[in-house]
Amino acid sequence: MEIINSQINLTTKGNTDIIDITDKVVQELTNTKLKNGNVLIFVEGSTAGITTCEFEAGLAKDLKTMFEKLIPQEINYNHNNAWGDGNGHSHLRASLIGCSLAIPFTSSNLCLGTWQQVILIDFDNRPRKRTIQLQFIGKK
Repeated sequence: MEIINSQINLTTKGNTDIIDITDKVVQELTNTKLKNGNVLIFVEGSTAGITTCEFEAGLAKDLKTMFEKLIPQEINYNHNNAWGDGNGHSHLRASLIGCSLAIPFTSSNLCLGTWQQVILIDFDNRPRKRTIQLQFIGKK
């Protein structure tokens, strides 16, 4: 059993920016030469989340609409009063989605459904540089 760590670095636009990172995770898996195991995908920071969905323009709009209905940006949050940075909604949205995801892989392929992609959602109210940690655990 081997453990191999790597990372993905990217810049986001913020404001519920949704980025498909599937190909980047697949490339990192290929680089490990591992055949079977799991990958833990973890985004650093408290205003972004990692999940899966069918990544297409209509669903991306639907996700943004859903988050705005569930956790609106333009209401008063105690976090905003404490820090004055206006991103209380970002922290709540990220907490709802979560910061990590584990995906098994077999024969060096992620076990994803046909229409399932891995996405990063950056909820912060400004562009950010994001680091996504990958930890592969498996056998060659």
